[in-house]
Amino acid sequence: MPNPNRNIKVLSVFGTRPEATKMVPLVLALRDEPGIDSYVCVTAQHRELLDQMLTPFDIKPDYDLNIMTEGQTLAYVTNRVLTGLPPILSAVNPDLLLVHGDTITTFAASLAAFFAKIPVGHVEAGLRTYDKYRPYPEEVNRKLVTAVADLFFAPTQQSCDNLLKENVPDKAIYVTGNTAVDFLKYVVADNYRYQCEPLNHLDTSKRIILMTSHRYENYGQPLENICRAVRKLVDDFPDTMLVWPVHPSKAVTEPAHRLLSGHERILLTPAVGPFDMINMMKRSYMLLTDSGGLQEEAPAFDLPVLVLREVTERPEGLTAGTLALAGIKEIDIYNHAAKLLTDASAYQKMAQAPNPFGDGHASQRIIKAIKEQIKC
Repeated sequence: MPNPNRNIKVLSVFGTRPEATKMVPLVLALRDEPGIDSYVCVTAQHRELLDQMLTPFDIKPDYDLNIMTEGQTLAYVTNRVLTGLPPILSAVNPDLLLVHGDTITTFAASLAAFFAKIPVGHVEAGLRTYDKYRPYPEEVNRKLVTAVADLFFAPTQQSCDNLLKENVPDKAIYVTGNTAVDFLKYVVADNYRYQCEPLNHLDTSKRIILMTSHRYENYGQPLENICRAVRKLVDDFPDTMLVWPVHPSKAVTEPAHRLLSGHERILLTPAVGPFDMINMMKRSYMLLTDSGGLQEEAPAFDLPVLVLREVTERPEGLTAGTLALAGIKEIDIYNHAAKLLTDASAYQKMAQAPNPFGDGHASQRIIKAIKEQIKC
């Protein structure tokens, strides 16, 4: 029999900064929600980057697997989560385990919960490219989570439709919007001062091209192509400046510094926290990225996004016109960016396109769904 006198116990598990960026608003909302006992477990798949995200919000995890090690492999992370999480599941005995997106942490935590017969709620469910190696390993991760999840919080109707095509019961799917948009209200400030000091001294007379690139699928030749394209772009357009907060992976830092260091209008910084990144987006002219989350956040600032990939699991942005696929070939990247720098109408068409990814209230919709579905 249901026990109306007991709170719903929700355990949120995440391990990377992109996950944390989108889970923070939900964790904060769960913490304040009557009738819910909220617990947080981090795997620290990305240690330093994760801590940058949690500290400003005074989120102190109840459990920390602290698994990160230099040179960690996908198999290593999977194994550490699968072996480290079961004792925590036993201790908390949650009514629902919440995971986000498509990381190895997300997949392994979902599998551990399935083994323990604990229901799984998947935040940002239903994204698909239908190519298991693009993005790698994320596309397979999220499909495997779909196989074991019980509640699906789809950010858009397109994501919901993807799940329905895979025979996920419609009563288990909620279209909520993306929590990435919820996060923005905690971060943006008009008189913001950057924690990364060089960002406080940018030449504001230049058009800022903001870039990020970190995906496995772009390691090697694609990243070399990206670097050469943006260097040529800055060379050819003297009124521009490239700002790239560089991911700490050696596979990214080595080509970035080898091909781009020393240019007076290219600023390479260490990876920055989400506060810096989001406020930098607000002040930029365009964004070049292979990140998933930034594709959803940037349109809230009327910022055109060129996706440094050949596919995206966010086709809603392509349909709406907030995103364009620039690919991974040097000439294609250059041409797409150059068009936005020279064609005012093309730029305005992207900048003024409506954001299809949400209205900033996804977290509350997710909590409402949890209360509807989970009976103690």
